[in-house]
Formats: sequence, C-alpha cells, structure tokens
Amino acid sequence: MTVAVASCSTGSDDAAETKAAAPSATGPHGGHAASPPPAAPARAGEHFKTLSISAPYTPQPPAGATDDYRCFILDPQFEGTPYLTGSQVIPQNADLVHHAILFQVQPQNAADARKHDQDTPGQGWTCFGNAGLDGGAERDDDAAWIASWAPGTVETLLAPNLGYKMPPKGLLVLQIHYNLLAVGDAAGGTDQSSIRLRYNDGKAAMTPLSTELIFAPVELPCTPAESGPLCDRAAAMADVKKRFGPDATDVIDQLGMLCNGGKTPRPGLVQQCDNPVTTPLTIHAMGPHMHLLGKSMKVELNPGTATAQTLLDVPDYDFDNQAFQPMPDPVTVKPGDILRMTCTYETERRKLLPQLNKTEPRFVVWAEGTADEMCLGIMVSAPPQ
Repeated sequence: MTVAVASCSTGSDDAAETKAAAPSATGPHGGHAASPPPAAPARAGEHFKTLSISAPYTPQPPAGATDDYRCFILDPQFEGTPYLTGSQVIPQNADLVHHAILFQVQPQNAADARKHDQDTPGQGWTCFGNAGLDGGAERDDDAAWIASWAPGTVETLLAPNLGYKMPPKGLLVLQIHYNLLAVGDAAGGTDQSSIRLRYNDGKAAMTPLSTELIFAPVELPCTPAESGPLCDRAAAMADVKKRFGPDATDVIDQLGMLCNGGKTPRPGLVQQCDNPVTTPLTIHAMGPHMHLLGKSMKVELNPGTATAQTLLDVPDYDFDNQAFQPMPDPVTVKPGDILRMTCTYETERRKLLPQLNKTEPRFVVWAEGTADEMCLGIMVSAPPQ
C-alpha cells in the first residue's frame, strides 16, 4: 500500500518529487522497480538512513494460499527526536513483493515487540491485517501506520515542516505482503527488501503527521459466465478464514456495521460507505488502494451539501500506479463531517489478467490476498492549525 505512503507533497512551490525508476521487466506488475529511484537531495537539517530486513526471507504462505504477510523489526537507532519527512520502500524481489507498510512502535511497546519476534519461530512473524502485535483491525494501538509502498509509489516530499515524530528508543515494523501468483509453480526465491528513510534533526518547529484510513465494503458476485463452489458467499467467507485465520472476516463484519447498519451490504460492482469524521484533521494528501479488480475510486467530503468537495478521484484505477495525490490546498475536516468512499470493480478482469485467470471463480469479499479485494483510502493528515 503507501511513501511511499507517508511521503507526500503538500503541493507547495518548494515541494520536490523523484522520478520512478524503470519498471522491472520480469515483475508481476509493471510498476515494480527493480532498483531504487534516485532520492531528491536532502533539505536543510535532513539526513538519509537505509534499513534492510536482517536476512533473506523465503515466503511461506499458509497451505492452499498464495499470500504471505510477514512483519520484520527494524531499529532506526535515531538520536534525539527526529521527524520522518519521507520514505521509499525498495522491494528487492519484485516478483514477490505485492506491497509494504511501515508501522511505528512506541518506546513503551518496544520490549513487547522484540519478545514477540523472539518467541515466533523463523524470521519475523505472520501479520495479516496489521502489525500483528495486539490483534486489532487494520490499525492497532501498539503500532501506528506511518508509511507504505505499492506499485507506482515513489518518494514525494512533504513540506519541510510536516513529518512523523520518531521518539528515541522506538522501533519500526515493516510488513511485507508477498504474493506467489506471478511465479506459479516455480520457486519464488527469497526477498531482502529495504526502506530508505528521510528524516530531519527535529530542531525546527514541526507539525506531527498521522495516517488515517477510510473504507468501503467489498461484495462482488461471480460474473454470469462463472460458476463454482466459491461463488457462494458463505463458502467464500469460509475460504478466507481458512487462508488467513478465524479472525480474517472480522473487518467484513465491522464494515457491515459502519456502512450498512449491521446488515450485509448488497452485492454489486459499486460499493459505497459514508465514513463519519470523529476527530478534527487537516488532510494534506490521499492515496487509493484496491487490488487487481479495481476500476475506479472516489472520496467526497459532505456529498449532497453546499460545501461538498471531491478529495480524491481516480477514474481509471491502475494497480501499478497507486501514487498519492496531494491536496491542491490542505483540507480541514471536523466531527460531524462525512467522507464518502466509492469503489467500482470489474470482475471480468479475472479471466483476462495473467495473475488471476487460473484462479477459481469466487464471490470476492474484503480480504488480504491478491485475488481478494479492498477499498481503502489512505489520508496523510495533521492536527488543524
């Protein structure tokens, strides 16, 4: 997903952006870059630090699945209290890396995170949904989302006074979604991805950023030309639990409560949800995330009112271009406002895409796999000034 996700422009005149590197010729998605794009020069007070997974990792999806979400601890060993002002995930094995998210672990939770890592066999730990540290939903209290990467996402600089506060003795957790659909029966090999951090020394006055998420359901029936046991929604839900664990469908139930009064949303290629704003925020940039069946996405503020505004409009969604879009001017929202998320899908793509055309037809719900779907809007926000 993301920045990466954390590193987005505010649209100011002094914002700078790097150019994407040439896509990997062999990668499953054209937007994957086999080598890191060049970094824009450090600005006053800024420094770079590159952190890598400690050793090559061999993805190991659960039996019968092609997706492995793995979390790895990274220790930035920052001095003082710098602010993260940019980042770029560098996927080492573009054939395997679907997306990556960087989470921040506060100092008071660092020992628990290290213990969780030590108590888990192998390198890192399985972490479907979030950083896997407290069993929460898409974002948990012990590890906040601060950056991410998806195809087409390159570093885009924030305004110099905006950044994620990095307290001393805190840790980072890099969650990588590995997907083996592209390699088929062939050995996918290993991965040792890294992330390049851009940070300042924290001496200048800074506005702290946070990453906020908004959602809509996913309820996509098989096409009229498709048939099979997984075209039944209940069977598809059971399959999600089999692949990702018994809690994997909790987010589906939560979306039913948020978006449809506790009822199952009506199946269809267009899904929508009104996300209520509960905390005042100033939105500086937004990014989309769907999977391979996504066609378009739109986020509207207070639709149907005199102050209605479109914050994000992606009429031709491309999985290989999930770059963030800066607000022309930062937008402040307040409690009582509504952020309407609308996602449109094309299930016919399943038989056209090489990554999906050998998969079994299914009723598609919200889940972690590449053959599943999401409808996720990612907001880079700050407290109102």
